[in-house]
Amino acid sequence: MATLHENRLLFNSNITVSHSGGNLSSDSGLILVKEFMHTINFSNILKQTLTINDDRLYYNHANHSIIEQILFQLIAGYQTDSLADVLSKDPIFQSLLAKEQLASQPSISRLWDRLSQENISQLQEVNQILIDKVRTARNTTEMIFDLDSTHSDTFGNQEKSDYNAHYQTNGYHPLVAFEGLTGDFLKAELRSGNVYTSNGVADFVRPLFDHYQETVPVCSILVRADSGFATPELYELCEKRQNFYVIRLKSNRNLGKIAEQFVSIDDQQDWDKKEVHYASTLYQAKSWTHPRRICIKSTREATELIARHEFIITNLSENLSAEAAFQTYSKRGTMENYIKEAKNGFYFDKTDSPRFLENHARMMVSVLAYNIVNFMRTLCFTKETKGFQVSTIRLLLFKVAGKLVHSGRKTFLKLSSYHVYYELFHKILRNIQHFKWQ
Repeated sequence: MATLHENRLLFNSNITVSHSGGNLSSDSGLILVKEFMHTINFSNILKQTLTINDDRLYYNHANHSIIEQILFQLIAGYQTDSLADVLSKDPIFQSLLAKEQLASQPSISRLWDRLSQENISQLQEVNQILIDKVRTARNTTEMIFDLDSTHSDTFGNQEKSDYNAHYQTNGYHPLVAFEGLTGDFLKAELRSGNVYTSNGVADFVRPLFDHYQETVPVCSILVRADSGFATPELYELCEKRQNFYVIRLKSNRNLGKIAEQFVSIDDQQDWDKKEVHYASTLYQAKSWTHPRRICIKSTREATELIARHEFIITNLSENLSAEAAFQTYSKRGTMENYIKEAKNGFYFDKTDSPRFLENHARMMVSVLAYNIVNFMRTLCFTKETKGFQVSTIRLLLFKVAGKLVHSGRKTFLKLSSYHVYYELFHKILRNIQHFKWQ
């Protein structure tokens, strides 16, 4: 990119700054992402699974290539389509996509217009194929489905945008599922802003149960969710499929009376110390077809007289104590970090389009971007760096100055000689190249 801007610095008037350094890129570290995507055969999976109705008679950019470009832009931290115009001649992006010039912002916008509801399902299928491939490599037999809903702000009169009383703003109310042990983004569904948390949760989860119990069997599945998902349709689905669940219950008068029965106070009570009691019993609400196990946590803070009660419903064995059941549920808190990473790192909540379907498609591409980095991080990073967030990964590994040098039939990517984390960079590159896929 050339620029006419030149600025002389105040702290040293002999230095003049301009963006005229030539064929350089600040995103050379993205070759790690491309190398990983190559090892999992991403491009072929995308081409074989995603079929877009395209009536263009002539074009420079194939649909699959545009989607890959969007993925690289998101992973690099470029959230808006318009930045494609600035990156159009970036040598690293050209090399990653094997193109002389990137798709422009109008080309990307026209791609969103071409996508259909079937394409949304196909993008989810691409995501599922990748998860299955990675899960086989991890050789895991247990899974945890962490369910939640979140909020995506909208601006203006966007289709199906509505006011959400909980968030007190207009937007969408997506339903999401993460794998609690690995952080993989299992599934996402965009919904209108006024839809209640658990609305449609059984239909949302059922295909995941079908897939992991029939297509790719696992030995056990545990569903964790907050009180917004405390609905009989989810309990019954889990019980019918012989899956476990740990779901928080909202407190009510009947539950409070039950909890009070397990709190005992005697003359020797030390009111200056905090007390926590756990209990387990059977309970049947009016809307339930049969009694179910509830676990109770009663907490009385120091110097207070009344205990605060928390409840979870579960079908875990009675051999597992109520305290252990609460510990299992509390680990669901990591999901909040996954959602924040998807939003802040991969712009999962970005709603740039007026049409609902286009925003759903944008969301699904963000899911793919999140998972690609999560797969690479958990499988190929060093032990010390597996917990890095994408913002740190970009700073240490992706945002590297580099220059492509062509010599005869070979091309050399010359990275900055002063890349502080070059040893980590090459270690991860070797891990990617030597990783054995089953």
